[in-house]
Amino acid sequence: MKRRAVLATLAGALLAGCTGLPRTDEKQAYLFAYFIGNGADGLHLAASNDGYQWEALRGGASFLTPTVGTKLMRDPSLVRGPDGLYHMVWTSGWNDKGIGYASSPDLMNWSPQRQLPVMAHEPTALNAWAPEIFHDTQRGHYLILWSSTVPGRFPETEGKSEEKYNHRIYATTTKDFVSFTPTRLYYDPGFSVIDATLARAFGRDWLLVKDETRYPPKKHLRVAQASGFEGPFGTLGAPVTPSGLWSEGPSVLQVGDEVIVYYDAYTAGHYGAMRTRDMVNWEDVTAKLRFPGTGTRQRVRHGTAFAAPASLISKLR
Repeated sequence: MKRRAVLATLAGALLAGCTGLPRTDEKQAYLFAYFIGNGADGLHLAASNDGYQWEALRGGASFLTPTVGTKLMRDPSLVRGPDGLYHMVWTSGWNDKGIGYASSPDLMNWSPQRQLPVMAHEPTALNAWAPEIFHDTQRGHYLILWSSTVPGRFPETEGKSEEKYNHRIYATTTKDFVSFTPTRLYYDPGFSVIDATLARAFGRDWLLVKDETRYPPKKHLRVAQASGFEGPFGTLGAPVTPSGLWSEGPSVLQVGDEVIVYYDAYTAGHYGAMRTRDMVNWEDVTAKLRFPGTGTRQRVRHGTAFAAPASLISKLR
């Protein structure tokens, strides 16, 4: 445990969507941003010193109540930018064509919430789900990814997922959260795909996605090497999560010299985790986890793990 803490202090989190740009001379710990239930009560935070034992902050109370879109705050994704602010995006509703956005210097005081109309240009789009935000240091901008279904857009895989959904990953970028590049198709692996996230670990970039195929059932997480946040992306590897366990919402955290991929085992009603030292060979470490509310309606749902200064976590407590 001491070795992990020292390495975390020296390295912080080296991963894209969850970097906090931590000061290397300040002790680090970890936060997990999540929602409960259907997401109507907003943002929740849990803290950990080791990446395995997580404690709900504020006794599990909400830190931010949703006010935009259909007034849900599901799938929160946060990144701390070079401006020192935590920028957060989230799913604002099941059938919204936009996503929620707000920023904060300390995760307690938040800017006014905004709805980013990322799919408003597609009149038939069904949704904008599970956005993820990253700071691309090479290009000096923020990259936002999400999943959407545009009926008829990919006829070769129609009917392979639930109801009329047939997702692909879309993207936009921004430098200032005022102007945004036009929405574009970001990733099409040839099947319905959601919950894309990026990670920088072991000297490379990686893309993690959920195969959303229902017929026949897949519903697992897979990883591909990436040449950068804009690709190109290599071939997806074999499923990372256990066979038959429907999994979604991957979040990647570096703890010392290990990487932990957390996932929401949503049909089983609990969170799981896989550990790796190379993004190829995986060890199931679910039994080591303790997340708030496991087995209850208050349980942790699809969220983001990231490193943060221990002093900030003390203030949040």
